[in-house]
Formats: sequence, C-alpha cells, structure tokens
Amino acid sequence: MKIFTKTLLLTAITFFTANSLQAQTIVVPDTLVGWTQTWVANLNGSQASYSNWSEGGVNTVSGAASTVYTKMYRKEQYTFGFRTNLRYGQSRIDGRTRKSDDLISIRLRTTYDLQEDSKLAAYGAIHFRTQLADGYDYEAKMNPAGGDSLISGFFSPAYLTEGAGLEYNANPSLQLEAGLALKQTFISDGDLSPNYGLNQGDTFRSEGGLTTGISFQATVAENIQYSSNLDTFTSFTDPVSETDVFWSNELVGQINSLISASFQFEMRYDDDFSSEVQIKQVLSAGISVNLY
Repeated sequence: MKIFTKTLLLTAITFFTANSLQAQTIVVPDTLVGWTQTWVANLNGSQASYSNWSEGGVNTVSGAASTVYTKMYRKEQYTFGFRTNLRYGQSRIDGRTRKSDDLISIRLRTTYDLQEDSKLAAYGAIHFRTQLADGYDYEAKMNPAGGDSLISGFFSPAYLTEGAGLEYNANPSLQLEAGLALKQTFISDGDLSPNYGLNQGDTFRSEGGLTTGISFQATVAENIQYSSNLDTFTSFTDPVSETDVFWSNELVGQINSLISASFQFEMRYDDDFSSEVQIKQVLSAGISVNLY
C-alpha cells in the first residue's frame, strides 16, 4: 500500500510536471539589476446563513489573511532572495470555530552562475516552516475520549532545512536542482513527537540526505499567474521508499487593482506523519493590496 501511494503521487507529479509545472520558490529574474522588493497582503472571506430553508444548509462564516514579502538582489553572476509567507484562517460552522489555514514559511536562497550567461549555477538555500496555532483532527475516530484530537501546534513540528548543490535554469520559467541537505525537526510538545517520527518525549532530530527540486512559474493568461514547486528529501538513514515529497501549486488571478482570486493545491508524502498522501486545496477570493 505504501509503495502504491508513493507511485500514485509521483505519477501525478510527473504528469503535471510534463504539462504545466511552476514554482513557489525564490526565482530571481535575469533582467534584475540591484535590489527589488514586493509586499502583498490578502484578506479573504465568505458567509452563508439559512432560516427555514427547504433545501437545508449550515450557517458558516470564514475568513483568512495572508501576507507575502519578497526581497531579491542580482549583480552579474550572483543572486540573493528572501521570502516570508504567513497565512492564517478560521471558519465558524454551525457555532463551532475551526482552523482552515495556518503557515509560517521563511526562505533564503543564493546562487552563483558557474560561468557568465551559464544555465548552470551553484546554490545554497535555507527553509524554515511551522504554524501559528494548534491543529486538530476534528472529531477524531481514534481519540478514545471522543471529540477533537490535538495533532500539531506552534513549533510542533517546525522544520529547518539547509541545502546546497547545483541548479539548472532550463529557461526563465523552469529551474531544476539537486544537492545535499540537512533537515532538523523540532517538537516543542513532546507528547506530539510520535506523530512526526520521534520517540515519545523527544523534541529534536537532525538528518542528512539528498534533495531535489523542480520549479516553474509563468503567466497563463492576462492577469493570471500560476506557480508550482516540487521538493524531495531522501534521508541517508531511511529507505528510498520513505522519501519526503512536497508539491505545492498556486493559481492567482487579479480581477482588478483590489480584488483577486486564488486556488491553492498541495500534495505531501511524509512517512513520519502518515503512510497516506496528504492533500490540501483552498479556493478563495478577496482583497489583495500591494503594500510595497
């Protein structure tokens, strides 16, 4: 079952990669000279209420906020990029409040072209990821006490990955990379450690391994941007069948100077958490403001 699950995920990735792969990693444009920065904030929401409605329905209110700050630099063969991505959302469904989105992501990346105008570059990258609030498996069937089961929290887990290797810039939209990496897992709540491959009470693990990545970004239509990023990490101490796979996609459309819509789709395979593929999709519309 585990091999079938991994094969299904990699087959899906291969199919979409071959047709329209894009990226959420830091890609510094070839045309950039010096520094540039962007800062975008988004606020999305929805609401529905019913009273004596013949088709039935559940009263819902949901809202989500996000912000992305990016700073990039290029000078001749050298580039540097920094990006923070913060997201948080909640939904109130029939009087119960539940989390709908949660992310803290910080990336740093630097590259150096091996030759002037070369498509091959050396890279170094650091990525930190965690969440803001507690996460629950709502109405978990495996919870002996019934009700919701706590499965994650702030710094439970948190991941820090440092990698270095070679990057191939196939064209301005498509980048491929491979290298060596160190990955640290932090668990502030030792009771949650078994959820992420650690022994009960352990709060830290460090691994070395191989990492690969594919990134693609493009304008698919006027005012519509699509980006996708595929990352893998294979630990030196685990079987290849337990390779971590993270595939994230985002389609963003700017309706006018203030209103935007987006679709996020993510697939993960992390054997420490589950032998099944994790899937997340979010379709939203709301206000988008360029703060800088």
